Amino acid sequence: MSDQPRVRTAEGVVEGRWRRGRAEFRGVPYARPPVGPLRFAAPVPPRPWEGTRRAVEFGPAAPHGDGDWLTLNVCTPDPGAAGLPVLVWIPGGGYLTADASDPMYDPMALAGAGLVVVGVNYRTAAEGFALLEGAPPNRGFLDQIAALRWVERNIAAFGGDPGRVTVAGQSAGAGSVAALLAMEPARGLFRRAVAHSVPGLHCTPALAERTAAELAARLGTSPTVAALSDVTPERLDEELMALCSDLPAHRETWGRLAHAGIAMCPVVDGEILPDTPWDALTGGRVTGTELLVGHTRDEFRLFSVMTGRRGTFTEDDARTALDVFAPGPGGADAYRAAHRGAAPGELLEPVYSDALFRMPSLLLAEANAAAGGTSYLFELSLEGTLGAVHSLDVPLAFGTLDSPVARQLLGDPPVPGAVEVSRELRQGWTGFVTSGDPGWAAYRPDGRLTRVLDAAPRTVPYPEETSRRIWEGRPPAPFDLVAPEPAAAR
Repeated sequence: MSDQPRVRTAEGVVEGRWRRGRAEFRGVPYARPPVGPLRFAAPVPPRPWEGTRRAVEFGPAAPHGDGDWLTLNVCTPDPGAAGLPVLVWIPGGGYLTADASDPMYDPMALAGAGLVVVGVNYRTAAEGFALLEGAPPNRGFLDQIAALRWVERNIAAFGGDPGRVTVAGQSAGAGSVAALLAMEPARGLFRRAVAHSVPGLHCTPALAERTAAELAARLGTSPTVAALSDVTPERLDEELMALCSDLPAHRETWGRLAHAGIAMCPVVDGEILPDTPWDALTGGRVTGTELLVGHTRDEFRLFSVMTGRRGTFTEDDARTALDVFAPGPGGADAYRAAHRGAAPGELLEPVYSDALFRMPSLLLAEANAAAGGTSYLFELSLEGTLGAVHSLDVPLAFGTLDSPVARQLLGDPPVPGAVEVSRELRQGWTGFVTSGDPGWAAYRPDGRLTRVLDAAPRTVPYPEETSRRIWEGRPPAPFDLVAPEPAAAR
């Protein structure tokens, strides 16, 4: 008889493995593979199985690979325990990719702190977010809800408490968490939320229809389930990546979406996602919750480095950033006044950082508090190898300072202060998931207290006050078509 850990779920017995004293179960299906007649459909619960299912290999990131796409991983400090707090991690990736097996998300340190950690794979790119005739919108979000339902019915068997579930994510994962706050089917499936670098990326149905039509046209077909079912997921994904590379040709008509560098994102469809999270919270359509939210200081710098543009931005680039992303009216002038004499890159970087991540995160904290919730806000200011850039916070929170991404962003060995900041952020997560208190002061409209995570951590009024004033009362609006495309492009 095996001495590896076994757990009986509602669908059948899974056998994982012991690793560093924790029980780990990988590639457990929470829904049937979305193939054949289930392609582009809402997720369907997995079929039960007889005997024992080995759960030692990660499931493939959707939509790549054969076999089960919609899987999750569970790491528990003790499958024989009861009532342990649960962290459900939703990976990011620009809504184009998501892979819970990334070494940056290794759950060992968090499980060692007493948490049951669940990592979720879900449909991304066109499989998850293309607006298609005959398919529900925002299928990636529906997958996440299906995973949370699996947690609700099964996590007690792994030692977790289904009444103490925190859903967490970074970047597109944080956008997913924010969307779940606004979605009726997700209510009651989690108690708390953690959102790092919330993106202000949503589009209107008109724009979503247009991008799906363009994608289908590149494949010589139409944006319907019937037509695209003959296109393999890999081919569809390849063509979407090619479309992302061609976005400059669509800037005059697709506007902010094309300038943001993506061709597809969640749609405010009025059904699955009825409102943006900010409008849902401030409009009284949903109540607030316990929310830990934050961003890095230099969010956009990572992208300027990755594209090779850092240090090359021109005045025209800065003007375009202001015209496209500064909130109006008066936003562009306010940025120029606040950064008088700045070089183009020094002006462009805060505009993009604010529009894409910093202000959506801040405004989510404010909207959640206005809706009766408790918000805790942080800014990561630790100087990594490129500064306090996008994604630097993830290995710090997971304690995975030896992962490939961490070595790139933090150095090898890590920069001074990284170990201490990692310890504080991980303890903040653990305290919040366990009791709703990260050990920091809550963000309230009167003091706007924010935890600055640095080699010398401190609690201060929100440090990006200039940007806050520019964006005050201006939550992110869905991207929309700027103008009709010429007939030849249809």
